Parts: sequence; structure tokens; C-alpha cells
Amino acid sequence: MKNFGKLGELLGSKNSALAVTALGTAGLLLILISSFLPDKKQTSPQALESAVSAASQSESYCRETESRLRDFLRRIDGAGDVEVYLTVGTGERYVYAAEGRRSSQDNRTEEEKKYVMTGGSGQREPLVETVEAPAVTGAVVACTGCGDPAVEERIYKAVSAALGISTARIYVTKMK
Repeated sequence: MKNFGKLGELLGSKNSALAVTALGTAGLLLILISSFLPDKKQTSPQALESAVSAASQSESYCRETESRLRDFLRRIDGAGDVEVYLTVGTGERYVYAAEGRRSSQDNRTEEEKKYVMTGGSGQREPLVETVEAPAVTGAVVACTGCGDPAVEERIYKAVSAALGISTARIYVTKMK
């Protein structure tokens, strides 16, 4: 109670009230000005370069997989000349290292997970555990030998097994 009385006495004087009002106004102006300043993270050329690099890595992964699958499918008896087109879902996916603990009490289970960080105080980044390749979501295969149902079935099964996708996501057609 004593402290509130002293605070009231300090703010009761005209000069103190004027000073508090001026400081409050100055603080609000600084906050307003800071909202107009550009965000360094948004304009960083490194961030743009990283996004372009990830897209090109995804594209090169897709083209390399197409080439390897095309070479493999050409070896299937009766397939003939083969062309392959793949679609991929997302780009590379980073899996970060984490440490955690789990506790069970009564009928409740609580889990706490924290990511492992590396670097100095100003440049802390999460530790990348693995980088997963882009997921193949579909495939189109055109080959000269696809007039034969037995060859088509072998192509469907080979593509499904090689890419780890269901045959519903594969289209096989005859090439002219």
C-alpha cells in the first residue's frame, strides 16, 4: 500500500505525468516505425538461392530416376523402346534430430520433444538427421511392346516395385 501511495505522489505532479506521457508516445512511435522497416529474412538473397537450389535438386532427382527406370524397363522382354515420365510431390524433406522424454502417469501419457540445435549464439540451426528424397507420386510409361497384355503387366509390376507406388498411380501406354 505504501508503494502505491508513493507512485501516486510521483505521478501526481504535473512534470512527472508529462514525462510519462512523452515516454509512452515515444515508445509507440518506435514500434510504429519498426513495422515499416523491411524484414531481413524476407529479402535475403541466400533464402532465394536456397529455394532455387532445392527446386533444381528435386528436378535433377526426378530426371535421374526417370533415366534409371527407362534403362531398366528396356531390359524387360518384349518392352522395346521405352519412355518414362515421373511426377514428384514435394521437394526434399529434412528430418531434424530430436531428443525427448515420455512420462506416463495414471491414464495419461505426456511426451516432450526438443530439437537438437547446433552453432553459436547468433547462428543456431537445427541438426539435420536425414534428407529424404522427393516422393514419386505418379508415373507414365510409353513403350513399343505394350500391345501385349503380358508385357504391360510386367511393366506395371516393375514400375510399382521400383518406385514403391501403387499400380493405380501408373499409366502404361503403347508408343507409336
